[in-house]
Amino acid sequence: MTALQWDKVGERRYEAGVDRGVLYLSDKAVVWNGLTSVDESTQRSSNPYYQDGVKYLEHPIVGDFAGTLKAFTYPDEFDAVQGIVSGSGGFYVHDQRPQPFGLSYRTKIGNDTDGIDHGYRIHLLYNVLATPANTSYASLSNTPTPIEFSWDLNATPGLLSGYRPTAHVSIKSTDLDPRYLAFVEEILYGNEINDPRLPSLNEIFDLVANRLTIVDNGDGSWTASGSDEAVTLLGTNAFQINGANATFSADGTEYEIAIPVY
Repeated sequence: MTALQWDKVGERRYEAGVDRGVLYLSDKAVVWNGLTSVDESTQRSSNPYYQDGVKYLEHPIVGDFAGTLKAFTYPDEFDAVQGIVSGSGGFYVHDQRPQPFGLSYRTKIGNDTDGIDHGYRIHLLYNVLATPANTSYASLSNTPTPIEFSWDLNATPGLLSGYRPTAHVSIKSTDLDPRYLAFVEEILYGNEINDPRLPSLNEIFDLVANRLTIVDNGDGSWTASGSDEAVTLLGTNAFQINGANATFSADGTEYEIAIPVY
């Protein structure tokens, strides 16, 4: 038996801040500088049911992603997304049809030993539509104050095998193998070879949640880490992995196995 312990060293965690905003369009990804906040709301609620004056059921209603995004500035490409279409020679037409987009941003995770650098969570949003809030332009003074733009965000959930449809997933750096995290970040942010892009919901699930690494220990034994959903035990000394794509390490002792989900 183990007694509960409060405030153990390293377990005083908190989350703060937002950075590394990226706007994903159908043909490109661009950095979002000036991002100040993202307020998330799942529109979750519940309905109570009563019988003979006594509550007998609280039925949860799982909502879909909605939120508010605020920024001091935004990428030029976001104009078309929010319904401002460029003509020619600096001419812009407002109040046009908005376009869906993808978005990623990072929130920091801190604790009592590492501070705000303990880790972070990468948020991915899919099929988002942005509705601009009212913008107020005021006369300048000796101390001009930058305008903070604001948009209401609503998203259409997509299908993710094995889960309720969603438009919002996240990746927690403190829980993911650093090798996998680096691979995912190269996809999201790009590298010297590939342009940045937003993977589909099922692709990002394959990359993060449904991955398995098997290491040959060189003595006839092996060890495995990662998801165990793709492995079926066939007996005491046998197992089966279905639909796997294996990647060998340079020395041939390690195999990274990705399990596709359809």
